Amino acid sequence: MAEFTSTVHQNEFLPDGGTDVHAIVSVTCSGAGEVAAWTGSGGDAGEVIIVDVSGSMDVQGVQAAAYAASAALDEIVDGVWFAIVAGNHEAALCYPTGTSAAMARMSPQTRLEAKRSLQRLTPGGGTAMGRWLLAAGQLFATVPSLSKRHAILLTDGANQHETPQELSWALEQVRGRFQADCRGLGAAWQVAEVRRIAEALLGSVDLIRTWDGLSEDFRSLMASSMGKGVSDAQLRVWAPQGAEVLFVKQVSPTLEDLSGRRVEVNALTGGYDTGAWGDETRDYHVAVRLAPKAVGQEQLASRVQLVVGEEVRTQGLVKAAWSSDDVLTAQISPEVAHYTGQTELASAIQEGLRAKAMGDDVTATSRLGRAVQLARQTGDDAATSRLSRVVDIDDAATGRVRLRRHVDKLDEMELDTASTKTTRVRPG
Repeated sequence: MAEFTSTVHQNEFLPDGGTDVHAIVSVTCSGAGEVAAWTGSGGDAGEVIIVDVSGSMDVQGVQAAAYAASAALDEIVDGVWFAIVAGNHEAALCYPTGTSAAMARMSPQTRLEAKRSLQRLTPGGGTAMGRWLLAAGQLFATVPSLSKRHAILLTDGANQHETPQELSWALEQVRGRFQADCRGLGAAWQVAEVRRIAEALLGSVDLIRTWDGLSEDFRSLMASSMGKGVSDAQLRVWAPQGAEVLFVKQVSPTLEDLSGRRVEVNALTGGYDTGAWGDETRDYHVAVRLAPKAVGQEQLASRVQLVVGEEVRTQGLVKAAWSSDDVLTAQISPEVAHYTGQTELASAIQEGLRAKAMGDDVTATSRLGRAVQLARQTGDDAATSRLSRVVDIDDAATGRVRLRRHVDKLDEMELDTASTKTTRVRPG
């Protein structure tokens, strides 16, 4: 059985009149197992692979996507339900073959049949990702016993054959029904658009520069999904009467603002879906505003729990204590400071790239310079390396940079997609 543990990092001391409490709650899962360990007992697992077969993919692109999907199929354990959707301006069922939506149980025979069906894919048509997502939702609905539902979505272009409103409607129809990891191939897709899908469906977004990297990425994504043996997990945040939960954010391994996912558990507790878990650690930034109390008083500011089904598997307590000792109240938790910087870093990168795309070089230089400074302060060497391909860094400590004249579009997109990946606090 999976075990969860939690650790709270904070400075609980508030000055006289202080109200806001910040804490990083680290939740670790171990012994999650694989989906094979509980398929057919604690609920079935389902996987849908969605491959872009629009005209822009051309023959080589579709072949590369077929190879990648085949690599993913090899990672799906026997007994898991699965299906393959071929997407362009419509959504067609590639496997199982037939006239109606269905899923198949993975076995050596169905794996072979699915691989053969992939070889028959041909490019053509446009792009309508909302329809692909709706098709996936319909497929998952055909197996009521599914408790873990995961999709991989690949696209190489913008969502040109349905309106933004149509995509929004589709996302609302499938939100909460399955998770989706999204991948963009090449330089013609829109990062913000695909990130929006991934965030709504509790998944990741990443850039695949060339076809060569596609198979390994798909294989890795599916292997990771097969290792997530815990589903239906929820983070629950309790705050006392009269308090206000300012926000709940996942800050590691990626940045995700969970505040908009809140559902009321009771008058004092909100629940935030976290998706499936494997053996991993996730860090959450919880901020609560309290009514100030007199110096010397203490209060429980929040109770943060990880719940599977309705069973509390671990909890962390966020505390508050009012003090007149300036030495105590001036201290900032290293973990809170680190992730606050990482969150600002992501915003600075995205805002800088948006300004650059609009021709606002002044704002772009300012924001990307701030990003360089934050990357240095938080020890994010990977972000610094990615930024250096977009700007010339004169002084990282002060954030003095110059926009580079000739920048590879893929370098900009990689900087954008990776902006929400964070580094953990360095020990010591």
